[in-house]
Amino acid sequence: MPTNTAVSPRVFTAIQNVHIKELSTCSQKEIRPILPCLVRMSLISPLDITKECAEGRKEILTILSGIELVNSIVALLSIDFHALETDVRKEQQLRQKLGSVQSDSILAQSLQSGLALEFERSDSTRRLRLVLSEILFIASQIQELQRNQEFQIKQSDLFDNAVYMEEISDVICIALAELPALLSILDMAETLLHVKHGPEIICWIVANSPDSFAEVCAHLIANGERQEESALGRIRTQALTMLCQMNPSQALAVRAKCVELCRMPALAITLSLEHENIDNLQPESDMVAFVSGLLLGNDQQVRTWIAMFVRNGQKRKWESHTALQSLREELLRRLKAITSHSSDSQLAESYVVQASALLRLYCALRGIGGIKFQDDEVVMIVQLLTSHPPPSPAGVRFVSLGLCMLIACPSLIGHSNLEKRSIEWVQWLVREEVYFESTSGVSASFGEMLLLMAIHFHSNQLSAICELVCATLGMKIPIRPNNLTRMKQIFTQEIFTEQVVTSHAVKVPVTANLSANIPGFLPVHCIHQLLKSRAFAKHKVPIKNWIYRQICDSVPPLHPVLPALVEVYVNSILVTTNKTSEHTNKPITEDEIRRVFQNSVFGANFDPKKSVLNIADMENDYMDVDTSKPSLTSQLLLLYYLLLYEDVRLSNMHNFISQGKKVKSYSTEFLSELPIKYLLQQVQRDQMSYAGLFSPLLRLLATHFPHLSLVDDWLDEEMINIDSMTANYDNVVINDVAIIEAFGHIETCPSRTGRLLRQLIDMKPTDIWPHAETIIHFFKAILDNKVPRYIQELYKQVWLRLNTVLPRCLWVLSINALIIENTMVRNVFLTQENIVLDPLQVLRCHTRVFRCAPVLSVILRARECSSTNSLRSLLRNRRRSSSAWSNVVPKGNTKCRLFIPSSSFYC
Repeated sequence: MPTNTAVSPRVFTAIQNVHIKELSTCSQKEIRPILPCLVRMSLISPLDITKECAEGRKEILTILSGIELVNSIVALLSIDFHALETDVRKEQQLRQKLGSVQSDSILAQSLQSGLALEFERSDSTRRLRLVLSEILFIASQIQELQRNQEFQIKQSDLFDNAVYMEEISDVICIALAELPALLSILDMAETLLHVKHGPEIICWIVANSPDSFAEVCAHLIANGERQEESALGRIRTQALTMLCQMNPSQALAVRAKCVELCRMPALAITLSLEHENIDNLQPESDMVAFVSGLLLGNDQQVRTWIAMFVRNGQKRKWESHTALQSLREELLRRLKAITSHSSDSQLAESYVVQASALLRLYCALRGIGGIKFQDDEVVMIVQLLTSHPPPSPAGVRFVSLGLCMLIACPSLIGHSNLEKRSIEWVQWLVREEVYFESTSGVSASFGEMLLLMAIHFHSNQLSAICELVCATLGMKIPIRPNNLTRMKQIFTQEIFTEQVVTSHAVKVPVTANLSANIPGFLPVHCIHQLLKSRAFAKHKVPIKNWIYRQICDSVPPLHPVLPALVEVYVNSILVTTNKTSEHTNKPITEDEIRRVFQNSVFGANFDPKKSVLNIADMENDYMDVDTSKPSLTSQLLLLYYLLLYEDVRLSNMHNFISQGKKVKSYSTEFLSELPIKYLLQQVQRDQMSYAGLFSPLLRLLATHFPHLSLVDDWLDEEMINIDSMTANYDNVVINDVAIIEAFGHIETCPSRTGRLLRQLIDMKPTDIWPHAETIIHFFKAILDNKVPRYIQELYKQVWLRLNTVLPRCLWVLSINALIIENTMVRNVFLTQENIVLDPLQVLRCHTRVFRCAPVLSVILRARECSSTNSLRSLLRNRRRSSSAWSNVVPKGNTKCRLFIPSSSFYC
């Protein structure tokens, strides 16, 4: 077909929108393909009888008036289509029979000469019959070839001659329009793929029926191959490409259909490149984004489909090779364009995001598509990768991607010049890390990644480096450890020695408000790896201050690395290895831990006189530690550290004794001040935020503090917590004055005391605790014979609520409040340690305690587990004969909890 027969986008858009004025400005050559449509519009009576429609028909007639070819098309519309329909149906039935030959045709009988010559000599009716006969015969042959999975261009005297193509197209367009029940435009398009000049004829047919564009394209794609690996695939691609050139506005929709059906990837790439050329003046082209989306999207089927296209394209055959080579040329052009705007290796701010997208796409092509970089591509990639971006979040992202690409694509440093350039770039990163982080404002910068890579290389954890690279690039790509040998030498011998790594790591700022919501690789990952490898101890670099600062700067939800960090830190303090005979890691002091808890809701519990921390004399290492409002996370981590430290210390005590080594132990008095039980309850209630901490904390608590792990207490606390969450006490005002006043009327008007106690029961235990000392002060008043049992039971409920917060402190307060006052002997305030060493102190309480069951059950809870046996023996010596007293000290296991049934009141 002559080259001037292509349908222009201008004409197609005008006929699609029925824009007659636009068509009137077109030349006769431009409107030639749509003459069948225009003739039918001018002759057929329309349903729309408005004046505007009539004017439009007049304009169409004006357009057609000077065109001689219109007469032949009018003649085609003047034939007897009813008789023709009958013969076409018979022809279709005939062609369905196997073994039919071309001469058996009903539509084309009595051929005197060849088909082409007969077509040239015949009238309009005869021409229409000849074309339909040839089309139906070719369609029947195609079905037989499809059964044999063969393809070939069908030889036809009529279709092979380009001079007849315009008239043939007119005939087919008229036939499709007048015989819609027998002829389908979809089947016609599929058949025309098997004849010469078929794609051009398809474009003419669709131009005369513009509403069928999307349907025809979808049909051609659906019948296409997953990979264009045949001659039919090439012709199908050509047809769809010409259709999209005719209607450029739908090119991206056709491309999307290819992706949806995972068919014809070369067509999708070709359409993207052609759309790229159209919008070449717009820098916001989607070429890179589209291919990146295919390779890095969530659809595994699409990833496999496009990766197979890349692999096939490198085999230098079929359409895949042409499309892939065009894609590589376009990407290389983009590389050169970006690097040309970089002066003295300085990457311009406006090109940083585009450069990052290009690097990531090349990584995907290499790792997922298996593409082999060409020499000119390698040079340009390294030139772009080693450029110096501005200190911005986008610049930090670019550097991180470039660093990972060097490891993911080892072939980039295969040449000595490229390797030297890459090493100098990494050394520049090390020098500029602090400046980048301070200027860009990005907390998780490339500095942590560099450090973590160096740590993994030193410990030979190459799989961890591969995971780090894949996570940063956002793609799963295969990286062979054997290919990392040279990169390992560069990192460990030329850039980061182990001593440099440890010295640098301790100077990295901690992550502010560290939580599980902060993605990426952070300083805590680096410190954790170095602690595991004992690098700090080996090079005598103190790390305690850094760990303490990071713990204090942690918020919920708990970052998953923090519990592991605490574990390796404790082991680095206490567990001796053969490689490190000396441990420079120091334990966290009691004053440092106390400083965190003093500013919390339990701060009043800590004696400020015990703390030797003075803000004025504080070391510079702690000046950036903000403990004014410590989070629950930091308190839980310090509690976990304490319990784990004591557990490891006791487990290795025999080693310490044999080595004559003194290790720090935390005092019992200090541990009693910590809200251990309360913190564990918070973890239990919010296990979504502290999933990795509840189980180890519970294990350590049950091992070292069994008296805080009593089942009955936990059941009581669950009920108390439920009551506290449903209670409404917003309007209740409780203070020490109100409590003193209410207890002052305990004998004269006990109802006022009961009302206060009920209000206290409705409050949260932590809201009652600030008044614990005032409430416990009236313990003896509850024992009076004139106090109703109801008040004593309410007081017991209040005490049990306080017992859920700081039980051991409450026990000490209760025991001191019940000690008999002796004017001859100066009373001494008992401490937790006094009670543990001498349980007889508990029995110095008032004798009325032994007659009040609610109070006695409270007192029996207030003891240390270690003193239970001694306390039980003393009570047995004073056992009375009543059955109620026998319930106080049950027989059996001596470690069981002492319990007084509520039905027992007097002994």
